[in-house]
Parts: sequence; structure tokens; C-alpha cells
Amino acid sequence: MKSVENKLGVAVAAFGLAILVAVASAAPLPAPTEGTQVEYITDPSMNGMNAAGVTIPAKWHFQGVLFQGGGCARTPFFVFRTSSPDGLSYVERLPALSWSWGTGPMAATKPNDCLPLQGAMSAQEFLRYLAATLKTEYVADEPVPAEQLAAAQETAEKTNAAEASNYLKTTNSAELARAIVRYRNGTFLMKGLLTTQVDCVENTYPGMKSMLRGMADRPPSTIHQCTASVRYTVAPENQFAAVRKMWDAPDLGGTLLQPWVWAWLKRNREQTEQAMAQMRQQSEAQMQAQQQQFNHDQAVRQQMHEQFLATMQRGTDLSMARANANMNARSTAASDWVDYALDQKTVMDPNTGQINKVSSSYTHTWVDSTGKTSYQTNDPNANPNGVLQGTWTQQQVVHGDGSQ
Repeated sequence: MKSVENKLGVAVAAFGLAILVAVASAAPLPAPTEGTQVEYITDPSMNGMNAAGVTIPAKWHFQGVLFQGGGCARTPFFVFRTSSPDGLSYVERLPALSWSWGTGPMAATKPNDCLPLQGAMSAQEFLRYLAATLKTEYVADEPVPAEQLAAAQETAEKTNAAEASNYLKTTNSAELARAIVRYRNGTFLMKGLLTTQVDCVENTYPGMKSMLRGMADRPPSTIHQCTASVRYTVAPENQFAAVRKMWDAPDLGGTLLQPWVWAWLKRNREQTEQAMAQMRQQSEAQMQAQQQQFNHDQAVRQQMHEQFLATMQRGTDLSMARANANMNARSTAASDWVDYALDQKTVMDPNTGQINKVSSSYTHTWVDSTGKTSYQTNDPNANPNGVLQGTWTQQQVVHGDGSQ
């Protein structure tokens, strides 16, 4: 039992080290300069504490949310979307996209919220995969500034150094890539810049030699896990160069806030200590139950064994059913993930094909002939034509990438 606790404690410590090293290496959120504003993303699980700060151009619209992480992308991450005053240009930070693969017994199962990718993939290859998922045309690779490559490599090296004494053999790596994409939004030819950092970790779990005759040795396992952080900058083609230059400024973008990071790590450590205490109590209760059960006759033990097998089978069936349900849910496109995370939906003008992002709180959306003013309502009989100035067209709800 003590060995299990030690392994759990080491795993949790390694789990938080990547955040600690990344935040310690990052510059603090800069004060807003002229022409910029700072928006904050809060953590509802910590009484609305500011978790991340995002510096955006002044007068740009902003929406953001914090995810607590899951099985594949284990650490919390923030998602945001900020758009220009005319709504044509926007910058998005997508949800963390993770996948896992490996060898050995521990590779037989993996978190059910991973991408359906089965092996190593470079950052540039991942952008090609993502561009196809977003249904955009992949135009060209784009070079990454040398100072950004050096900073990512330095963070990975610091993380490796911090985890050098762990029970697990762990190797971290980081790779950056950029790509130019384009697509058509109604009458507008849109151009975009996909920027990603793919952080990968390789964990090697030692095997175990069997101490019982007839029981096979447990071979070692190697698990690879990669997480891609993606920023997507989009503008009409004739405005793209100016928008990209503005967002290439070092003072624009988002970062986790150090006070929140320390608070999150403190809570995580307390939860881990509680979990280990509960494991100790459960272990002691199991030992007492086993001692009592040993005194029972063989018939009672056989009956309990059969009931246990039946319970395990039911649990396996339920687990497989949940895994199948989760695999079906993951087929949703990345563009729909962003809409859902930001409480928005995508609508299309049936006459012009123009796409707009609007609030998902209403069931019906109308847009006037300029394509810039919208009217939303939950009344299916409401019609702004003849009531409001201009000509209004009811919009169709489509996927986040504009497809039917």
C-alpha cells in the first residue's frame, strides 16, 4: 500500500511540475498599453478567481472560459475568442487538443477524451490535420521566430530537470509550428494563421517480476501523451497582413496568472492527500474483511467470488458503453467545440452565404441587408420586417465552420 501511495504522490507532483515550470519561465502579464485592454478569465471552482489574463486590442469584443482539464489534457486550460468591431476579423485560442499512444500493458487503456490519433505527429503535421478538420485550405508552412523556439526548448529542459528524480522515467519535449490557411465566408475570402505548440511527455513505467509461482511477470510500459495549444488568427484577405502584424506584438495574447496557479496547486495537493488517506482507510478495511472472510467455509467464499465476477462484468459492460458513447461524442468538429465553449452558435445568411457568430441564448436570428446588424428572439412568429428599419433575413443555423 505504501508503494501505491508513493507512486500516486510522484505522479501528482509530476502533474503539477509542468505548470510550475511554464509559469515560472513566463513573463508576467504586461500592463495594458495605449490601444489595448486586458480581459480576465475566471475560475468558477475558486469563487470566480482570475485564472488568466488576455490582452486584446481596444474595442475588440471578448469571450473566454476556463476548462479544468480531463484525462488526456490533464492540466486546466483557457479558451477565448476576440473579434474586431466589425466582426470580420477574430482570434481564437482553441481547447487543448490531446492524444496518447504507447506500448506495454498500460497502453491497453487510455483516457476516453483523447483525439483519435495513434502515434507521433510533428507540430507541422498536426496543423495539416487541424486545417483539414476545420475544412480550410492549407496554403503554406510558416516559419516560427527563433526566440520562440528557444523559449519552448528551455521550458522543456527545465521540466526534465525538475522531474529527473521521479519514480517514473519521464522525458518532455516541445515543438512549435505555424501555417497559413484560407477559406471563403460568404462573399469574403478569409485568410488565417494557425499557430501551435505541441508539448509531449514520454513516461516509462518499470516492469514487475512476479513473486508467485505460475503468475507471469509484468512487462514495462511506455506511454506517450501530446497536447497541442492552438491560436487561430483570421481576417479578410485584404486585411490579414495588418491584423496579423497587430497580433504579432508581444503584449497581445493570454497567460495563466501566478496567484491562481499557486492556489490551484495548493488545492490539488490537498485533494491528493485526502485521496491517499482514503486509500489507507480502504486498505485497512479490506485487510479486516479479508481476515474475516478467510474464516468462512469454502462454499461462502465461492459464492462471494461468483458475485464479484458478476459485478466486475457489469462494470466492464458499463465502461465499454461509456467508452463507445465518448468516442461518438468526440467526432464533433473543432469549430463546434469552440462555439459550445463560448456559448455561441453559427448562422448563415441563405441569400449571401455570409457566416456570423451569435449568442446561443436565442432560437431565431435575423440580419439586415448590411450583414452587420442582427436581431435575436425566442418568438417563432416575430418578424422585424416592417417593424425595424431595413430589410431583414432570417438566418439558418449551421456548424461552426459554416457547413450545413
